[in-house]
Amino acid sequence: MAGVRAGLVGVGPVGDAIVSVLQEHNFPLAEPLRVMATSCRTEVLCGQEFPVAKTCAEALEGLDVVFFAGREGAKGASVEWADCAISGGAWCIDNGSDFRLDPRVPLVVPEVNMDVVTGESKLIANPNCSTIQMVVALAPLHRAAGIKRIVVSTYQAVSGWGKAAMDELMKQLPQYLAGGPVEFDPAIFARPIALDCLPHIDRFTESGYTKEELKMVNETRKILSAPAMPITATTVRVPVMVGHAESVNVEFERPITAQEAREILAEAPGVVVIDGPTQDPNALAIRKAEGELQYPTPADVLKPEYRDATLVGRIRQDETVPYGLNLWVVADNLRKGAALNAVQIAEKLIERGMLG
Repeated sequence: MAGVRAGLVGVGPVGDAIVSVLQEHNFPLAEPLRVMATSCRTEVLCGQEFPVAKTCAEALEGLDVVFFAGREGAKGASVEWADCAISGGAWCIDNGSDFRLDPRVPLVVPEVNMDVVTGESKLIANPNCSTIQMVVALAPLHRAAGIKRIVVSTYQAVSGWGKAAMDELMKQLPQYLAGGPVEFDPAIFARPIALDCLPHIDRFTESGYTKEELKMVNETRKILSAPAMPITATTVRVPVMVGHAESVNVEFERPITAQEAREILAEAPGVVVIDGPTQDPNALAIRKAEGELQYPTPADVLKPEYRDATLVGRIRQDETVPYGLNLWVVADNLRKGAALNAVQIAEKLIERGMLG
């Protein structure tokens, strides 16, 4: 294969992560990655300086695949430029929310539903970050026992909003610890995020749910091809830089035990199970906690061995329903929740002879 001519629209945290994943995966680029944004400038992505062109038809010309990513890749960039790129022969993989629920556009998590990509639409939508990690964990269990209902609460890092939110948290922490007033930008969060939890991600709707919560409901239904599946969500912003966590309660149609779920997930693509007796010697020696269990946390996704995985722990029976389980699901929202998922889609297109 001669290689792939790729473009990136957007230079925020997700754009930075896409550059990192492309390099780590030795993605077969035929020419240097073309980076575009709202204006011409130079940006440092993954420690490397890139010339940034203003997004336009000329900059998109001749590309095989375009990744729309980050703040400059969402909120309309794909609406304005995807058709232009596609008319020139490119596949477009969109991290924005504009086309996720469009029935003509595949909404794809490669471990779950890559088969929905047929080539009829060369625009592919990347799901919401919190949706991706949940369906990676739940799809194998759904195939085994049939999901009847999902109740999920999320604990989402500030990087899900963007770089400005990460800067906001870093600015507020010393102010909080000094005991003084904590300044905040109300254009980012409605209240200070330092050492607090805000059950408010995206705008509220008339139903009382936020748009983020409804994304999890509607996107999960689309990805699992279950348009009537009962799902309810509460999404919470927490003072963590990177890594979303989710408490997921699932009721099934057919019997499934916690041990069966562990065995299924241990074999599932993209999943690492961190469950069972702890390996921490301090559990007994210091905490005197015989029977303590291990579990993943957002800090684990910063470790090289886990950064591309969906981590699952606290797998246990829900004894209030006939066939129920509780799970704790953690993933890097910038990588599997965005950049990695997008690059994996492109890699699958190459594998299938549809790209390159």
